[in-house]
Amino acid sequence: MRKTLAICLLLWCLAASAQAQDQALITPDDSIPSLVERLFPNANPNLSARMNLQFATSAVTDFSEGKVDDASFKLNRVKLEILGSFSKQFSYHFRQSFNKYSDPYSRDNVSSSIEYALVNWKMSDKFTLTVGKQMLYIGGYEYYVNSIKVREYSDFNNNITCYQAGVSGLINLSETQELALQVVNNRSGEDTDTYSHGLPEGVEKARVPILSNINWNGLFCDKAVQLRYAASWGQLAQGRNYYSFTAGNIYEKGPIVAYLDVMYSREGLDSKGLVSEVQGASVASPVTAQHVEYFTLIADFDYRIHPNWNVYIKGAYETAGVYKSNGLFEKGHYRTSWNAQACVEYFPMRNSELQIFAHFLYKGRHLTQLGRSLGGTSPDTQRISVGLVYAIPVF
Repeated sequence: MRKTLAICLLLWCLAASAQAQDQALITPDDSIPSLVERLFPNANPNLSARMNLQFATSAVTDFSEGKVDDASFKLNRVKLEILGSFSKQFSYHFRQSFNKYSDPYSRDNVSSSIEYALVNWKMSDKFTLTVGKQMLYIGGYEYYVNSIKVREYSDFNNNITCYQAGVSGLINLSETQELALQVVNNRSGEDTDTYSHGLPEGVEKARVPILSNINWNGLFCDKAVQLRYAASWGQLAQGRNYYSFTAGNIYEKGPIVAYLDVMYSREGLDSKGLVSEVQGASVASPVTAQHVEYFTLIADFDYRIHPNWNVYIKGAYETAGVYKSNGLFEKGHYRTSWNAQACVEYFPMRNSELQIFAHFLYKGRHLTQLGRSLGGTSPDTQRISVGLVYAIPVF
C-alpha cells in the first residue's frame, strides 16, 4: 500500500506551466555538443545546426475563493526549435509551439504556433540585422527570460502577442551595452482576431498596423546589474495609437537573482482585453473598450540555496483603467489585480535544464464600482502545481 501511494505521489509531481516570450532553449554556445558535432568533429565550424525539445507536464489543482474548481494533469508546454548558422555572417532560428492554435493568420501568412522563423545577418561586429518572425523588443526581465523559469506571468506580459513578423537591427554600443531598433506588425491577424468584440462603431481599421520598438540593454557593476528598458509606439486603428514604456532592473550575482519590472501602456483600443472583459451578462451588446491604460509592477527574489535547489518568491501588482470616456466606459479606474507566488525547484542533474518544482499561486482581483456597474465579477483564485520541465538537446 505504501509503495502504491509513493508511486502515485511521484506521478503527481511531474509538472510545469508557462507561456511566452523567451530566449533559445539551448544555444550553439552551450557546452553540450550536438549529435552532428559528435559525428563530424572536423566539419566546417561555420556550419552548425541544433535541435531542442522543450517538454513540460504538470499536475494542477485550481481553486476559486478557496474551493476546488478542477484538478487535472496537463501538458503545459511542448516546443521544438532548430537554430544554427550557415556562414560567419548568417544564422537562423525556427521554433514551433504545439500548445497554440495552428490556423494561419491572414496578416503574416504563417501558423500562429510558429514563434520564431528568422534569419540574422551579422553585417559587422557592431550591427546585426534580423528579418522574419521574432520576439518583440520589450523591456523587463519577466518578459525576456526563458519561459522555463516562469511559472505564472503578469497579466501585462500574458496578454501581449509577443512574436511578430518584421525587421530589427541590433547595435552593439560597447561590450556591456546594446541598442535595438525594431519595426514589426502590431498583430498577426485581422481586427476580429485581435479584439474580442471587434472594432467599436465609427472606428476605422489602421492602414499601416505597425509597431515600432526601441530597446536599450546595459550591464553594470561587473555585469551584476542589468537594465532592460524599452519604449514602443504603434497604430491600432485610425486615430487609435499605442504607447508603452517597459523597464527591467535586475541584480544577478552568485546564488541571487532579483528583479523589479515596471510596465505601462496607453492604448487607443484595448489590445490586452482586460478592461473590455469586465462587461458581464447584463451588457446586451459588449464592445471593445477604447482609451485604456495599464500599469504593472513585478518583484522577484530567487536564491540558489544549493547547486541542486532553488527557491523564489514573486509578486505582481497591476491596475487597469480608462483615461477618456467612451461608450459604456466612463473615465476612471476599473480593475486592480495582484498575485503572490512561492516556488521550490529541484535540479536532479547539475548543469541541466531538468527540474522538478512545487509552486503555489494566489491571484486576487478587485473591480471598482465602475467595473461592477458593467456586471463584471472578480473572484480570487489559487493554484497548487507540482511539475517537471526539461529542455532536451535532440542533436
